[in-house]
Amino acid sequence: MNEPARDARHRVERSKARARYDRDSVHAILDAGMLAHVGFCQGAQPFVIPMLYARDGDTIVLHGSVASRLMRELGDGIPASLCVTLVDGLVLARSHFDHSVNYRSVVAFGRARVLADPVAKTAALARFVDALIPGRAAESRPADASELGATTVLVFEIEDASAKVRDGGAKENAADLALPYWAGVLPQRSVFDAPRPQPDLVAGVDLPDSVRNLLAREGATR
Repeated sequence: MNEPARDARHRVERSKARARYDRDSVHAILDAGMLAHVGFCQGAQPFVIPMLYARDGDTIVLHGSVASRLMRELGDGIPASLCVTLVDGLVLARSHFDHSVNYRSVVAFGRARVLADPVAKTAALARFVDALIPGRAAESRPADASELGATTVLVFEIEDASAKVRDGGAKENAADLALPYWAGVLPQRSVFDAPRPQPDLVAGVDLPDSVRNLLAREGATR
């Protein structure tokens, strides 16, 4: 993921100073998110589908039903793109024109391949669960043969990717600075509420370490 050529498909053309092309920047944003929008074309019709994902090295693991049109099309290796966006705050300005948001985003291009080997599929699904909550895979049952048979696992190979980051306050016209309107940033972040257990849990099953650790880490950042 080096600086792209001028005609590269992942080159950022607007607000170029916000662009990042290095692997670490791209991976950090992918690791901070969990929901991607996956785009592809079926004939002349474009589709964009929201999907949970997990990064595994320079690849992205996707999964879905074997009956899914998206999974069938992507599994054939057609060109596709994937976008992840994290909103970090609202940027309020003294003029309508200068309002904005702080964000981190990644746009990746590549092709997917089907992961057919049952052992590899099982490992990929465990990686997927641990990407949502670290340590959770060991606290829950792996997929059985029937579930594996009903699930398509895709490995999206990242061929090109770029990140884009906006932070800081409003970029305002000097003539607006004397206006009597509030301006500034309202930071935004996702938080978890108190866990709500299933009503039919086996007696004596406590809150697992993965959830406790996640809530502890979140509390430490407040």
